[in-house]
Formats: sequence, structure tokens, C-alpha cells
Amino acid sequence: MQDALVHTVKSISLWCVAARDAGATAEEMYEANWWTLRSTFSTLTNVNFDEDRIAEFILEGQKVKKNLADLVSEKGGMAPSDEVANVDLSSKSTAELEEYGYTVSVPNLQRTMGNDDCFSLVEVGTYALKGACAYAAHCHQLGYMDEEIMKEIHQAFAKLASSEPDMSGLLGNALKVGEISGKVLKLLDEAHANTFGAPEPTEVKVTATKGKCILVSGHDLVDLEALLKQTEGKGINVYTHGEMLPAHSYPGLKKYPHLVGNYGTAWQNQKFEFAGFPGPIIVTTNCILEPRRMYRDRIYSINEVGVSGVKHLQNRDFTEVIEKAQSCKGFPKTIEPAGYHTVGFNHRAVLPMAGDVIDAVQKGIISRIFLIGGCDGSQFDRNYFTELAEELPDDTLILTLGCAKNRLIHSEKLINQTLGNGMPRVLDMGQCNDSYSAIVVATELAKALDCTVNDLPLSLCLSHLEQKAAAVLLTLLQMGVKNIRLGPSLPAYITPNVLNVLVENYNIMPTGDVQSDIKLMMEGK
Repeated sequence: MQDALVHTVKSISLWCVAARDAGATAEEMYEANWWTLRSTFSTLTNVNFDEDRIAEFILEGQKVKKNLADLVSEKGGMAPSDEVANVDLSSKSTAELEEYGYTVSVPNLQRTMGNDDCFSLVEVGTYALKGACAYAAHCHQLGYMDEEIMKEIHQAFAKLASSEPDMSGLLGNALKVGEISGKVLKLLDEAHANTFGAPEPTEVKVTATKGKCILVSGHDLVDLEALLKQTEGKGINVYTHGEMLPAHSYPGLKKYPHLVGNYGTAWQNQKFEFAGFPGPIIVTTNCILEPRRMYRDRIYSINEVGVSGVKHLQNRDFTEVIEKAQSCKGFPKTIEPAGYHTVGFNHRAVLPMAGDVIDAVQKGIISRIFLIGGCDGSQFDRNYFTELAEELPDDTLILTLGCAKNRLIHSEKLINQTLGNGMPRVLDMGQCNDSYSAIVVATELAKALDCTVNDLPLSLCLSHLEQKAAAVLLTLLQMGVKNIRLGPSLPAYITPNVLNVLVENYNIMPTGDVQSDIKLMMEGK
């Protein structure tokens, strides 16, 4: 079913390109822009498992396409002639849409292209473009949409709609998606700071507080803000989960006293953590898993998230969730002594420390800087990232972000560690949505030291799982960043020949043995 939706996104993108060529304005493109972001976001890993909701997106897309066709005609433009552009799914049932999805599935499209390496680049571009659209959807939730970015997104999807085995063009398109992703991440960083204030280092309570409670997971901070407003004065404590943890660093959110702390770890542990939470749970974005029976009646989805049988909230109306919280037991007591974790090392907080970092590097107080983060998962070999951080020399500075940071921030060995100059040794830079902060810090340090990012005493080790990570990876490659270690395994959609291109141009490499990797990275390799 999701393959049918992705194919619909490509079809509509061809019409978006035609409409803009005919002179369509940003206002006239808004409907298609917002549909593109919502629909694409719903196809990310662990976002939407509800086939009826996916079918609704597809059928809504047929109406969007008709409106675009009318717009192109009114403006005297040229309709796209591509077969993909003219696919009509408007009269199909959910079962028929699912059947159609098999005809445009990944294996079938690969056979149609007839070139595994070119199709590998199609998949690289598709995965990363999905991630970029998810980030852009977050921007829109905050009231930010850039028409130029949307134009580039639709052009990239239009390229992916072709079955022509164009190796050079598809490689260029993939790098263009990296550029798009970088622009979107910058916009999202600005949107968050402009809406909620600049993030600042903040201690977050990670133990329970007595009372009724609601848990919020996902990424969209605007949903959390709406809930905080609706729960004011109702005696309900609000906790963040997973990628919502950095919310506590924003002045506009931490001003609410009933935002009391963070509960749990990363998304893959939710079946155990949600079961133990004594109140309702709201999942705003990825990741959601099929709920267990013991909490299925108190979990809610919103935005693009969907699971069959799970109540879906509309228009940020949390009335039902609040009523559920009031009927649940809540935490019976406050845990003492309380535990804390410090968040908020956004680039706005780290860059003022740049002089201290550079001085520490030059004096040998910091031997090397490591960026360890990305998307986490449940595979056993993802313990590599915990072991890496724990085995690094004590004089290394570790920057971390994304849900993979949970592999580090809960390590007993790393908690509360400091460097020789008194700086915290592990700096939590935020969500995967905050990847722009790491990019800014790296580029600004390079400027200060009059060198390139690749010449910095910096090693990057990224945990790869889903499409947002692919978008960030292509952004780094598009910037020319080299020597990235990617693990715990390389994406299955990358063929050996495409991998060779990435190795030759960027020296991208898989993670390996922890001790061997540490030795090489400490040598700058």
C-alpha cells in the first residue's frame, strides 16, 4: 500500500513541476505542497500502519492532481506526458490500491529499470527524500514552509519517477537531496528557536513525580506545547519520551511547571516502557510499534501516525487524553533521590564554548572529538555505539544526538563525566531533527582553525536505520565530509558498485571491531 502512495507522490510531483513551469504561485501550490509532506512522512519507518489511512492519502492525492491539472490548463502550461503522471487511482477501493501497490513495488520497479546500480541510487534518493519531507513537515507544523525548497523536493521526486537508468543524473539527484535536506534542517532549527526560544543547557528529571500523568513521544514540539496549555491547572504532570527529551531545553516549553521530566529511553523499548507508564500516551511522529494489549486502550496517535484500532486525535484536541489521565492511577510516589540528565547543547550553546574547546585541543586536554549518534534500533550489534563511547580515551569529547544517543546517555560509565577543563564530556545536542547543530559546530570550528571539516580532530560514527538518517547522511556527503563510519551494517539498498563510488569519493566505511576502530579514529583515519 505504501508503495502505491510513494508512486502517487511521484505522479503528483510531475504535475507540480508542470504547474510551476506554467507560473503557479506559492499560494496556488500550497495544497500540493502540504499533501506531499504529509503523505511522504506517513511512509517512513514506524509511522503509519493503518492501510485505510494510507488509502485516504492516495485518494486525496487524486483530487490534488486534478486540481493541478486544471491549474496547468488554466495557465496554458504543458501537461506532463510521463506514464507515471497520468496514473488514475481515484476509483479504486482499499483492496484494489493494495493490489496496485504490488505492481509498483520495489522489486518490480527494479526489474523495470533493468540496472541494479541505477536503481540503488533511486532508493538512496527516495529514502533520503522521505527524510527531508519529514523534516519539512515538522517545519510546517511550526508555520514554516519554503516554496523554493518545495520546488526542489518535487523536482527530485520527478527525477525518481523515471525508469531511465541514468547513473550520473541519479547520483547528482541524490546529492541534490542532501542539499535540500541541509536547507530543511536549517529552516527547522530556526523554526524551533523562533517559536520556543533558543535551547539552553537544562537539567531534566528522569525519575517519577507523584501524580496523574501523560506521556508524549515523537518529535513535534508544537503538539507538546498544545498539550501543556490544555493541561494547565488540571493536576496532570506531562513527561516526554524518546526524541521529545530535548523539549526541556526550550524556554517556551520548560516554563510550564507541569512538564516534570522524561520517562524511558528510545523508541524500540516502548512496548515495555509504555506498559509500565501509569497514564495515557500520545505518539506525535515516528516511531510507533504495534501496541501491546495492556496499554492499547490508552495510546493515541496524531498527525501522520496511524495504527489500526488506535484512537487518532484531530486538531490537537487532547480532551479525551486528559480525561483518560484523570481516570488512570498515575505515579503513586515521587522517587528519591531524583535522577537528572542535561540537555540543550544546541549550536547556540556550544559555539560560545568553541574557544575553550579549541584551547583544550591545542593544550592536549581534548585528544579528539567524536560525533556518535543517529537512529537507534533493537539489533544486538547496535551495542557497538555504547561500547565505542565507553572505550574511548577519557580525554575525548563526545557529541551525541538522535535516538541513538540513548546508547550513551544512560551509560553508568559516562554519566556526569567531565574533561580536564571542567567541561561535560558528553554533550547532548538534541533530536535527529537537531542534526543541523552538529553541522554548524563542525563548520564553525573549521573556520576558527582555518581548515576544512575533514581536517578537524573530529570523527563521525553514525547509527543508521531509517529515512531521516539517510537524509542527514546525504547532507554530510553533499558538504564533502569524509571518513564517516556507518553501522551497525550498511543499508541493504546500496549495491557494491554504488558503495565503491561512496568509498572512492568520501571514504565512507562500515563500523567494525570497536578497539580497531578506536585506534584508527584516534589516528584520524
